[in-house]
Amino acid sequence: MTATSPVQNLATLIRCPSVTPAEGGALTALAAMLEPLGFTVERMVMSEPGTPDVENLYARIGTDGPHLMFAGHTDVVPVGDEAAWTHGPFSAEIAGGEMYGRGAVDMKGGIACFVAAVARHIEKHGPPNGSISFLITGDEEGPSINGTSKLLEWAAARGERWDACLVGEPTNPDQLGDMIKIGRRGSVSGAVTVHGVQGHAAYPHLADNPVRSVIALADALMDPPFDAGTADFQPSNLEVTTIDVGNRAVNVIPARATASFNIRFNDTWTAETVMAEIVRRLEVAAADDRLRPGRAPVRYEIKWAERPSHVFLTRDDRLIASLSSAIEAAIGRVPQLSTTGGTSDARFIKDYCPVVEFGLVGQTMHMVDERVSVADLETLTMIYETFLARWFGNAGT
Repeated sequence: MTATSPVQNLATLIRCPSVTPAEGGALTALAAMLEPLGFTVERMVMSEPGTPDVENLYARIGTDGPHLMFAGHTDVVPVGDEAAWTHGPFSAEIAGGEMYGRGAVDMKGGIACFVAAVARHIEKHGPPNGSISFLITGDEEGPSINGTSKLLEWAAARGERWDACLVGEPTNPDQLGDMIKIGRRGSVSGAVTVHGVQGHAAYPHLADNPVRSVIALADALMDPPFDAGTADFQPSNLEVTTIDVGNRAVNVIPARATASFNIRFNDTWTAETVMAEIVRRLEVAAADDRLRPGRAPVRYEIKWAERPSHVFLTRDDRLIASLSSAIEAAIGRVPQLSTTGGTSDARFIKDYCPVVEFGLVGQTMHMVDERVSVADLETLTMIYETFLARWFGNAGT
């Protein structure tokens, strides 16, 4: 196998069943690609009580700056109903010009292409005029506790410093070259539990129905809108994702009801200010007795998820311009600079260096029959190779 072939690289990685948190041979395969190119490869297991151990990989070639990091993950989500797949989820079969397999686009494909791009760059020009590192986790699709955040801490503690990072997540909605992610909205999750009084549905005056209260609180969380958006971000949006009472009896008023929610917020807010606004809305709604006339204010408690994600925006002109111009030179398309979508491990990396995201088309990620165009693998490799030349060529500007 030659690391210059993105198709061969990806086939090797897909055939490793690395469902979170299993390494599945994927990091071993990646190390075998990188070491012949001159990379020093280190692997470490990160641990946290109450969470599965996760194996991660850090590889570097070069000792001087400028230093470019490529970040990603070899772990994949479960395959679901394996019988529903047209081709085996770990077979890497090619049919109709597409390679099938779990992780084809999210995101073993991006890793395979960047490895091929680096291999071609070294083959043509020798080692980079600076340093390239791979920071690869096995925990992005899982709790994201024993992966990128700890790997960054480990590397920084021993003196690693980076000038920029490219994350190979599948950022393109329709076709290659559509979109570069230059930031992400923040994310906060929580659950509001309303305490009522259980009773017979025919005698509501003897009970206090928490469903009435939780509906009022949920309504207050979703309306009015938090903002109208900013120049760089979509409007913030809160969704109530579950309302649970754990009640199977239609003639019993339950004792409690819980509403879970998630908000994706823009740079109008911080995690702290958006949490304060949520509490303010709940306090106002708790005192509103429209659904509970004559009752005391709603008794509720809120539990926040442990780790909010903070909003960020990358403004590194050299990084963005090098990638944008590489895309335009390779395929003649000017990519949109976007902050849409969910969260990624870029939320950890932005604390260490400027970071952008660009990878494959994400239409089939996490689906049965996840697959990638073989032609897109070659095109993305060409884009990455051009980006490497331009980013290192612009290092002194």
